[in-house]
Amino acid sequence: MIFLKTEEEIELIKNSAQVLGKAHAEVALWIKPGVTTQKLDLVAEEFIRDNGGIPSFKGFNKFPASLCISVNEVVVHGIPGSYAVREGDIVSIDCGVKLNGFHSDSAYTYPVGEVSLDLMNLLTATKKSLYKGIEQAVEGMRVGDIGFAVQNFVEDKGYSVVRELVGHGVGRDLHESPEVPNYGKRGKGTRLKEGMVLAIEPMVNLGVKTVMQERDGWTIRTTDKKYSAHYEHTVVVRKGKAEILTTFDYIEKVTANTSLMVEVM
Repeated sequence: MIFLKTEEEIELIKNSAQVLGKAHAEVALWIKPGVTTQKLDLVAEEFIRDNGGIPSFKGFNKFPASLCISVNEVVVHGIPGSYAVREGDIVSIDCGVKLNGFHSDSAYTYPVGEVSLDLMNLLTATKKSLYKGIEQAVEGMRVGDIGFAVQNFVEDKGYSVVRELVGHGVGRDLHESPEVPNYGKRGKGTRLKEGMVLAIEPMVNLGVKTVMQERDGWTIRTTDKKYSAHYEHTVVVRKGKAEILTTFDYIEKVTANTSLMVEVM
């Protein structure tokens, strides 16, 4: 069942998203060579709880942490631990916040120090593809239009789109209907209606599209071990133009004029 949100509910999701955006920025301050992914997770959880929220991911289907931290060839669902971030890594941070009964969800991929031009181009293209998808999240369009926009953009640049993992509805539950793939055909899939709240989240690989799951039951990595990037916003379907509820503004204030900054082309 798809739940259309009232304006009051959308405002509550937006409030959650503000805490989420600031939590991302707190984590961004720590992303540098030598920091462990466990430390990043602790920073996020402390900030979220100090601001009245609950980490959406912790305990979700028994996930053990507040952040999914996915480094290099890990696509999503990386479990924080003892790994110390290195110069040249790319680190995807996926985070959710529950506040006043409603979830928000967003992800951002960071370059650590100096990374190759190929990787910076991957990050920039993935981030741009997110906004290409969001442009289609308007009343009267279909879920397939979102996926087509993402897929068409990244494949034109020689990258591949992960098929097994998709975006989703967001609200009182972290994962609601409909699913929002990052590939598809125009004019196909669920018709979009004003008030739908969606997490749109391109996962884009430098190499092949195929992925595998680690024995921990969570970590998803590329089968060819080439790197992957991930960006995500929570948006509400509107007439004419989607409204983005989450924000990268706090992240980008922190990362401005540093190698962590990823531009939109």
